[in-house]
Amino acid sequence: MRTPLMAPAVCLVAGLLLPAPASAADHRARSGLMGVMGGDVVPQRCAIPAIRAGSTGSLRSFHRAMAECADRFWSARFAAAGLPYSPPEVAITTGDDSVCGAIAGSGAQYCPDQRTIVIRIMKHDLRDPFRMNIAHSVAHEWGHHVQQLTGVLDAQAALYEPAPEGARRLLSHRLEMQAECFAGVFYSATLKSIRPGISWADWISAVRGAEESDIHGKPRNLAFWQDRGYRGGATGFCNTWTAAKNKID
Repeated sequence: MRTPLMAPAVCLVAGLLLPAPASAADHRARSGLMGVMGGDVVPQRCAIPAIRAGSTGSLRSFHRAMAECADRFWSARFAAAGLPYSPPEVAITTGDDSVCGAIAGSGAQYCPDQRTIVIRIMKHDLRDPFRMNIAHSVAHEWGHHVQQLTGVLDAQAALYEPAPEGARRLLSHRLEMQAECFAGVFYSATLKSIRPGISWADWISAVRGAEESDIHGKPRNLAFWQDRGYRGGATGFCNTWTAAKNKID
């Protein structure tokens, strides 16, 4: 079984990934598949309900609404690119097990073989439901599903298996930071509807100051890629695969 991908999870891959390096100063969407999936940001209205502290039911409703919102967004992006799209399964649980094994401490993961996003309702989210942090569970993991549909996960896996430990670490970071960037692209159209309860600048500052993860990489780079996707509003801004090492370490 392939390893599930968890939330805060290479130039040559059959022509799928892009040849030009990503640059913070270059605000043009890239050419190729990623660029085709780009376009003008069109605000999307989503009915995302309130969360009641202590209510498992309201958290389930929130996650389901976020999933419906993400599904509509990505379905439209794939359709505009003339690409086939299918939504992932979404499993919401209070337990510690899932269709691809034990759920990570982060409470959310993507199971590639089952094409399933698993979200565990955590006790701290019940006690103090921070909307944007909870919303990000869906947004980031949907980014992994986009990678699955476009062949990125298989391409990364083919590079990962024969790679030495140091290279594996950077391949993991490139994958996770691209999922962060895809989440930012999703937010560029939907953030107002999500009603995050925090300004975008403060949210990115919070991401930048989060605890470092060996799988995901440095928080400052996760913040960079999420903000890049949000401000670019297109997947063409999310080429982490040829980015300089200091942008994905």
